[in-house]
Amino acid sequence: MQVSECGILGSNYPDMEMISFGPTIRGAHSPDERASISSAKKYWAFVLEILKNIPKK
Repeated sequence: MQVSECGILGSNYPDMEMISFGPTIRGAHSPDERASISSAKKYWAFVLEILKNIPKK
């Protein structure tokens, strides 16, 4: 069973709102950890769009 960082934080802070997003990862935190390159590309493009749309003060 994999426990995400959000799962750990959520158990300690049950009223906290949070999201977790990123590329598809299999076998996280183990010697068999693998990341999907195609999902990493989509994730990176999404992050860049978010950053481009942050309002200037």
